[in-house]
Amino acid sequence: MDILLTIGWFVLALAILIAVHEFGHYWVAKRLGVKVLRFSIGFGRPLLRYQRRADDTEYVVAAIPLGGYVKMLDEREAEVAIPPEQLHLAFNRQVLWKRAAIVAAGPALNFLFAILAYWAVFVSGDTGLRPVIGEVAPQSIAAQAGFQPGDELLSIGERTAGSWDTALVAFIASALDGREVVVRVREESGSELDRWIPADDLRTLTEGPDVLGQLGLTPRRPMLPAVIGELVPDEAAERAGLAFGDRILQVDGQPIATWQDWVERVRERPGMALDVEVERADGTRLSLPITPRAVLVDGQEIGRIGAGVHIPDDFMDAYQVQIRYGPIEALGHAADQTLEMSVMTLKVIGRMLVGQASIENLSGPITIAETAGRTASYGFDAFVKFLAIVSISLGILNLLPIPILDGGHLLYYLIEWVKGSPLSEAAQLQGQKIGLVILAGLMTLVFYLDLSRLLG
Repeated sequence: MDILLTIGWFVLALAILIAVHEFGHYWVAKRLGVKVLRFSIGFGRPLLRYQRRADDTEYVVAAIPLGGYVKMLDEREAEVAIPPEQLHLAFNRQVLWKRAAIVAAGPALNFLFAILAYWAVFVSGDTGLRPVIGEVAPQSIAAQAGFQPGDELLSIGERTAGSWDTALVAFIASALDGREVVVRVREESGSELDRWIPADDLRTLTEGPDVLGQLGLTPRRPMLPAVIGELVPDEAAERAGLAFGDRILQVDGQPIATWQDWVERVRERPGMALDVEVERADGTRLSLPITPRAVLVDGQEIGRIGAGVHIPDDFMDAYQVQIRYGPIEALGHAADQTLEMSVMTLKVIGRMLVGQASIENLSGPITIAETAGRTASYGFDAFVKFLAIVSISLGILNLLPIPILDGGHLLYYLIEWVKGSPLSEAAQLQGQKIGLVILAGLMTLVFYLDLSRLLG
């Protein structure tokens, strides 16, 4: 079921982003007087078709949801017979600026979509984890800079660290800037001070996707007390006499500090009796023998008792932070966020090309699908932010000067503008072949990286 949900969210995300991109081409082509024959989401055999009139645009949803296209009237398409009275509607008959505008409109709408997505999140309220440090790895970059557990990050360079999400972006941006960064922190005592991370240490952060791990920082996670808040009827916990509000104190004489400790102890002992000491809500202490039922999960036998944790209503208040702006202010922040993410992406691509950043930063369809499913499980805001990031990446990818991509066509138009005439068809065809080889190599690489992550 989880796999089906992940695939479902992945297809939904692709459909939205493909539709946005292709609608950019479609809308500008229509406004500039070019006849659009087909608007397709996906490739291959059409699953759904709609066409209001025989001479109108055909709208298609096709079987392979890994792209889309807008087919325009064009004399270079041999199979299309163009009546003389419609030649002025052909794409290839348009002046240079019109052709360039139609091609650029797809990526442009990807960036506009990202701005609108961030705007929606900022207006509704972006909830994240407060940037408080849980652990600092010994001998790590963070340890050498003096970071301590309990430090709350206030700012990184000139960027405010409102949550761990914004702190992560700020660390990456600082690493790409290549300069020493000053991190303002608030210690658990309440005092504020600065910690410095040298430029040489920051440069290593682009060597892999786990930025916080490379720094040696672990966010402070909510630690729930081991208090029973749910019981499954006729399972081991209920049969043993556990009740709502019971706090687990010890198991076989070993103290239990958190719910996670309790879960791990139960999972480790399938079919084996546990001597559990609990404290009732009225303060009474008693010992209960519980034998976890053995269940098979992912080929491994674990223990299960059928109990859930009690979560106090105000439990997350100390861990969460919400960033919210008014509609006008949110628009400026959304545009800034989109610009910053775009610049960061370009810098990372540039560093990968010269070998200063790891190719592990690349993600393919499998990783994107997993991320789509995971962010959707976190909530609407997380999924919308995921769409914004992928939309930015899609816009940048399509603007790369690789033939067969939008950026490759824009490169052709730039050459045409400089020399005063289009490139020869032979030169363009050769460019298309080179572009196909580049894209095939890139797709092979990202699939390899995806499979490597999947297989550990």
